Amino acid sequence: MANAWGTLHSFFGELRREPLGFIGLMLIVALILVAILAPWIAPYSPSRQSLSEVLQPPSVAHWMGTDEFGRDILSRLIWGAQITMRTVLSVTAIVGPIGLLIGVTAGYFGGRVDAVLMRITDIVLSFPSLILALAFAAALGAGLGTAIIAISLTAWPPIARLARAEALIVRNTDYVAAARLYGASNLRLLTLYIAPMCIPSVVVRLTLNMATITLTAASLGFLGLGAQPPMPEWGAMISAGRRFMLDQWWVAVMPGFAILFTSLAFNVVGDALRDVLDPRHTKN
Repeated sequence: MANAWGTLHSFFGELRREPLGFIGLMLIVALILVAILAPWIAPYSPSRQSLSEVLQPPSVAHWMGTDEFGRDILSRLIWGAQITMRTVLSVTAIVGPIGLLIGVTAGYFGGRVDAVLMRITDIVLSFPSLILALAFAAALGAGLGTAIIAISLTAWPPIARLARAEALIVRNTDYVAAARLYGASNLRLLTLYIAPMCIPSVVVRLTLNMATITLTAASLGFLGLGAQPPMPEWGAMISAGRRFMLDQWWVAVMPGFAILFTSLAFNVVGDALRDVLDPRHTKN
């Protein structure tokens, strides 16, 4: 336990040396807290309509204005954080293990196993991820669960290729050769010797992927293939607000800023994690 706390303290100490990354991490932590505490911190219900307050500009009563149904935009953004974080975390929990498993298996065994797995990966990579996600979402039907599945089906190949590249290096190291000489099975080598060495790079890639997942989920919502109304999904909010861009700009701009800052936070945290977790990184 002491070693775990020491490692965690050292990790955050290293991360604090990356100012942008630390700020991004604080934004992500704040977003998670907002999502968890949404029922208590949102000033209004996200579905509360008030026809007397339709398209009101930002004010003391409604800090980010109201939409075409008189719903408080700030409240909908707060509740929408739940949908965004649920999507990001669900997709990450799916594509991380899948990509790691496929990548380390292909890199360790090589030969025909590598050729088959990587050709499948190349086929998926040959399609633009957003277009492929749209195709899967359209085929499976609109909905939040469908969006998570559709994004997951297109997000694992970069993880697999990265894990494969790491496995190709690790499998030739001396300690893996020594474990093999002592009679370690292929399963033991993969799970205890090779996969753990690939995890830091995969974690960095997953963090960077979270920005892409956020944008893809918002794109599906914008096109009506993600979370369905009246759920306060950020992309769907932009889609509804684009009709009022010229006169009531806040309806579309506020959720746009939420997507922008969330994606930016994930990107800067990913860059910082790469510097902290990469043992080949040299500090100036």
